[in-house]
Amino acid sequence: MDSKNSIDLCEAVLSDATHAQAIINLLSIYALDPMGGGESLSDYTKKNLIAELTNRSDNLIVLAFDKDIPVGLVNCFEGFSTFLCKPLLNLHDVVVHPEYRGRGISTMMLKKIEELARSRDYCKLTLEVLEGNMPAKAAYLKSGFKPYQLDPEMGQALFWEKKLD
Repeated sequence: MDSKNSIDLCEAVLSDATHAQAIINLLSIYALDPMGGGESLSDYTKKNLIAELTNRSDNLIVLAFDKDIPVGLVNCFEGFSTFLCKPLLNLHDVVVHPEYRGRGISTMMLKKIEELARSRDYCKLTLEVLEGNMPAKAAYLKSGFKPYQLDPEMGQALFWEKKLD
């Protein structure tokens, strides 16, 4: 574990009950936040998420702890860059417990993710962020992220979705 400002970072081990519960708890807090959609995780998700993540080989999860208190989470999933012909890592959820925000925990977790991604030969990190989430945008910019575009005349890439339920 890395220690800085009494915060320990680790790669999550899904078979570890403490890690599994930390993931569910932090993701539940994030889901209720306006930046996470403002709705509780479903009972189905709370019950099945760890098993489903365990069945996948394309995830990387970093947790932050203040002693035994889970205070941060980054869920990442592997993608693939056809232009670079290498795997990439998408940061899907970046969570800092509300009582621990403003302490640099997201920056610490982003640095840890970058170290792990470099060691696994990923070609880039990607993420999406809400336009109005100024604290997250500041943390991402500080960590070297920037809006994505191929041609300035065509503008920045946009994140779209189509739900299939």
